[in-house]
Amino acid sequence: MAKLFGTDGARGVANKELTCDIAFKLGQAAVRFLGKTIVVGKDTRLSGDMLESALNAGIMSAGGNVLQLGVIPTPAVALLTRQLVADGGVVISASHNPPEYNGIKFFDREGYKLPVDLERRIEAFVGDGGIPADELPGGDAVGTVMPVDDAVEIYIEHAVDSVRSQGIDFSSWRIALDVAHGAAAVASAEALRRLGAEVVVINEDYCGTDINVKCGSTYLEPLRQLVCKTRAHVGIAHDGDADRVLFVDAHGNDIDGDMVEAACAIDLKKRGLLRGDTVVSTVMCNLGFVHAMREAGIEVEQTAVGDRHVLERMREGGYVLGGEQSGHTIFLDYNTTGDGLVTACQFLAAITRGDSTAQTAAAAMMRFPQELINVRVTDKDAVAGNVAIHKAIVAAEEEMGESGRVLVRASGTEPLIRVMVEAASAEEAKRHATAIADVVTEELGA
Repeated sequence: MAKLFGTDGARGVANKELTCDIAFKLGQAAVRFLGKTIVVGKDTRLSGDMLESALNAGIMSAGGNVLQLGVIPTPAVALLTRQLVADGGVVISASHNPPEYNGIKFFDREGYKLPVDLERRIEAFVGDGGIPADELPGGDAVGTVMPVDDAVEIYIEHAVDSVRSQGIDFSSWRIALDVAHGAAAVASAEALRRLGAEVVVINEDYCGTDINVKCGSTYLEPLRQLVCKTRAHVGIAHDGDADRVLFVDAHGNDIDGDMVEAACAIDLKKRGLLRGDTVVSTVMCNLGFVHAMREAGIEVEQTAVGDRHVLERMREGGYVLGGEQSGHTIFLDYNTTGDGLVTACQFLAAITRGDSTAQTAAAAMMRFPQELINVRVTDKDAVAGNVAIHKAIVAAEEEMGESGRVLVRASGTEPLIRVMVEAASAEEAKRHATAIADVVTEELGA
């Protein structure tokens, strides 16, 4: 069997790569490795019903019971796994991917993504065929499906309470919202309205084949137009399963995850709530983020790319805030995974408390110009020990000093070396990136 788990659960084209047979065996694995009571939610993809049926059948065939949430954001599954005292949670979603894709990812009883070693054990279990027929339970030992009718309501109230508990509301906000024909359609607008905001929504309907298509956090142009048309104070865009969020300000300028994390970190530090005066990000965060945090007296711990790594470091250090430029932001005081709605609420709360605007809050960090060049190579692992490439990197770093940064890394999925340079000007970033990429091509090029 091909490798099942990627960076965020099992994912592939539904009914081709991610089949009902795999979903059935993953359902059995949920019971075998997590326990008998499993929370299950999904996004709006057409294949969600099919894969949910197969997954649920697998859970029940192994003697497990399904607490069925229906269409709901991914972070709500993590939350409800804890609140319903279940043994684990499963969400059927391919996040920001196109509609033909789907995915299955797991949460443990505490609402955290599974460690890699456990995913490998599950992968081996599926590859071996699941539970043998002679070990399956029978009679009254098979499981059932129990709908959780108030699942979305529980999640909405959780997000609303995260703001109300701070003694503020959003009655001064006019918000443009793009829910990407995805799971955020059932929750985000309602939560923001309960907090007093005026909300104008686009892409709130869904048919299963339009999720993420030229909308949401992967395509901000419709949101920019809506902000302009409605004269909104801010625009908010989710991806298909609403575990991430990006913004645009009243002038249509992008506000990425680095900017959101910076503004929220400064707000938390001012209130004495930023544990260790430290935030977590990845090696791909913009250099401007690191500088802004240093000026605010905040340490930045950087991890490998991926919210899994961010979360692991947060838990190890006891930190409360971490995130990625892509819009995955984790507030551990409120949820155990990236949560687009909670992030939107906390970002707007920080701005409201400071009597500011989205544009001013985002200006807490200056984004350094960035140049990224992908070089196709014959052996991407050879970059680590290559003397010529190392010298080119050192030369660029010495010339730029603290006003620039170089990151050269192998792609996790393709035969590519990614050369990224940030500098004080776009011209300088391009010059150094091109120089290093030329050396990579000469030394390792395909």
